[in-house]
Amino acid sequence: MDLLLLCMLIILPILSYIALKFLFHNSKTSKHNNANLPPGSTGWPLIGETMKLGMFGRLGIPESFYKERMKKYSPQVFKTSLIGEKTVVFCGAAGNKFLYSNENKLVSMFFPVNLSKVLPHLGEVNNVSEVTYKARNLLVNFLKHEYLQDCVKIVDELARKHLDSKWDSQKEVKALPLAKEFAFEVACKLFLSIDDPSIIQGIAKPFHVLTAGIYSIPVNLPGTAFNKAIKAASLIREKLLRIIKERKEHMMAEKSPWSHDLLWDLILVADDDGKLLSELEIADDTLAFLLASQDAISTTITLIVKSLAEFHQVYQEVLKEQNSIVQEKESSELNWKDVQKMKYLWNVASEVMRLMPPSQGGFREALVDFSYSGFFNPKGWKLYWTPHTTHKDPQYFPEPEKFDPSRYDGAGPVPYSYVTFGGGPRMCPAKDFARIIILVFVHNLVRRFHWEKLLPNEKILVQPIPIMASGLPVRLHPHI
Repeated sequence: MDLLLLCMLIILPILSYIALKFLFHNSKTSKHNNANLPPGSTGWPLIGETMKLGMFGRLGIPESFYKERMKKYSPQVFKTSLIGEKTVVFCGAAGNKFLYSNENKLVSMFFPVNLSKVLPHLGEVNNVSEVTYKARNLLVNFLKHEYLQDCVKIVDELARKHLDSKWDSQKEVKALPLAKEFAFEVACKLFLSIDDPSIIQGIAKPFHVLTAGIYSIPVNLPGTAFNKAIKAASLIREKLLRIIKERKEHMMAEKSPWSHDLLWDLILVADDDGKLLSELEIADDTLAFLLASQDAISTTITLIVKSLAEFHQVYQEVLKEQNSIVQEKESSELNWKDVQKMKYLWNVASEVMRLMPPSQGGFREALVDFSYSGFFNPKGWKLYWTPHTTHKDPQYFPEPEKFDPSRYDGAGPVPYSYVTFGGGPRMCPAKDFARIIILVFVHNLVRRFHWEKLLPNEKILVQPIPIMASGLPVRLHPHI
């Protein structure tokens, strides 16, 4: 009886919330009933079609969710509901171009409730988009060409140390957790000037819990993945606040100059009125940057390792290119010019990200009522673009399931069809940063080893970041 009562106490508030949300949602949108809204289904109240998309993700075929609806409703645009938001999905290269080209005109950036609850201090000035816009500009300025040139040497040194300590002494390794560890080490070094393993591990442990739950259904009840993500974010925030306070004290005391990093810029950045960011805002901005970089980079590295094990000729071409770069140098240390020569390796990385994009897309919000492709999109509705409507479409990529790095030679793909890094004013500002880390790590890896997969049929799960179901165990064969 006690257990039944406890279940009722937990379930009844949830059902009440869903009912109220559904009634409010219907009353709010009833005025649009006669409008020619995009076709589609919004699924269950609150949950929408999030679980259906998750099902396709667990099967490793998230693109099938979109293909089914494009075929059933419209190849240009359809209606659904994702992560608690009524959403219109814009499809194809034309849909991508429309959203990218109308930033701050018809549409603006939007963050789902998941992100605003996990990172609540991004919105302390009552405008999350404004804060994030400023933080994004700060990141763009931070990742300028001059800084990226300096990054190459640092990343190269970190990659060598990582391979020395984690790979060289092993006959078999799991590529995914090691790629995550390396990407996080790089982010901590370049963003926070931290290289103490104990501090990095203290942040990394709850960080993995955060990334596992941040995109789950936003139900904040004990035991849910979302609840665990919020708690993990709070723990990381506490650790970051200590780091921020220590850095401020160091700067105030005018001690020996600290390395110029992202945290330095966040502490000093001010708005038009000269107001500095609060420590909580700095902590959440830092956490947002870590979230944006870490999983995408580690996933791409892991899937490159997978692909090079599967396609021997591709591996040989990559190795040939990397060896030729080193043979032309007096020093074995990499520099910016060396990275620019890794054209074939970047083609391989691009093909990996086409077939299994590390980012599943992005939300926008309609600033005004507007029509697209003959359908009415009401002000306030959420809009969504995703690489899954173009990346495996044969009209943009012939034989879309074929692994073909040569697709990116010459003029490359049709504009707005390859959107791994987004496009327009909101194109990922860390694209070149990610490119350096991926290329430098794989360069060092292929020059030390070739490898084979231990689980030939290991599945890829998309949750929503693509991950290898068993971590991609491989057997290493050092070059003699």
